[in-house]
Amino acid sequence: MDAKKIRQSISRPAAWLGLSICSSIVRAIPTAYLYSFAKNMAGMAYIFAKKQKKLALGSLNTAFGREKSAQEIEEIAKNCFIYIAKSAVELMFFFDKPQLLKDRVEICGRDNLDKALQQGRGVILVSAHFGNFPLLLGRLATEGYKIGGIMKPMRDERMERLFFKKREKFGVKTIYSQPRNACVNATISALRNNEVIFIPIDQNFGTGGVFVDFFGVKAATATGPVILAQRTKAVLLPCFILRQPGDRHKIIIEPELKIEEAQDPQETILLNIQKLTNIIENYIRKYPAEWGWIHRRWKSRPAS
Repeated sequence: MDAKKIRQSISRPAAWLGLSICSSIVRAIPTAYLYSFAKNMAGMAYIFAKKQKKLALGSLNTAFGREKSAQEIEEIAKNCFIYIAKSAVELMFFFDKPQLLKDRVEICGRDNLDKALQQGRGVILVSAHFGNFPLLLGRLATEGYKIGGIMKPMRDERMERLFFKKREKFGVKTIYSQPRNACVNATISALRNNEVIFIPIDQNFGTGGVFVDFFGVKAATATGPVILAQRTKAVLLPCFILRQPGDRHKIIIEPELKIEEAQDPQETILLNIQKLTNIIENYIRKYPAEWGWIHRRWKSRPAS
C-alpha cells in the first residue's frame, strides 16, 4: 500500500468520526452556543490543518498579493476558516430543521427567478462555492421550487450517502458531475421540465473547459452553463448567498445574463464564461472570506 492510500485509510475514518462527534454536539448544545462552538473548531483547524492553511494563504496571495498586506491576507484566511466551520455547523443543524430556514435566510431578487421560470425553459443558477451555498438550495426548495445542483461526489462514500439523504429530505435533487454524459442528460431533462439547476463554475476544471481571467490569472473554467443555455434556451441567473449580521443569510438572485454572441461559437462561449467569472470575482472581492480559498483554483495552466 502506497503512502497516499495509507493516509486515506486513516484520514477518512477520522473525518467520519469527527463528523459524527460534531453532529452529536450540535444536536446537544443550545442554539445560542452553535456559533461559538464553530469558531472554536475553526481556531483549532487553523492551527492544526497546516496543509489547508498553506493552500488558503497561497490562493489568497495569488488573488490579492499585489493589493493587500500579509496581515490582511492572514485575516481573510482566518475568517474563511471561521465561515467554513459556521457553514458546517449550520448544515448539521438546519438539515434536520428545514422549517427554520424561512426565518434565517432572506431571498432578494425572487422576482428575477419567477420571471425566468415563466418562460418555461428552465433556469440555470450560476454561482460559486461561496457562502453557505447548500442553504441556498435548501431555502429555495422550502419555497416549492423544483431545484437541483450539479455536484462532485465526496471521496468518502459514507459521507456522500449521508449528505445525499439530507439533500433529498430537503427536496434538493442531486446531479453528479460524473459520468459526464449522464450529468448532461439529467441536467437537460430537468431544464426541459422547467426546473432550477445550480451550477458553480469557480473551481479548477482541468481539461475540457476554457481559460478565462480570474483575479488577473488564467483559470481553467467549466463551460457547462453557457452550452446548456444555448442548447435548451434556459435562462442564466447569477446567484449568491451572503452571511449577514447575527449569522443570518441573504440570497441574491441577479437579473438574467443574456448570452452575447461573438464571431464564432467558441468565442461566444469564452466571452460569456468570462462575463460570469467576472461577476463571481466581483462578489469575492467584496466578501473575500465567503469564498472557499482551500482549493487550487489555478492548478491547470494553458498550454501556451
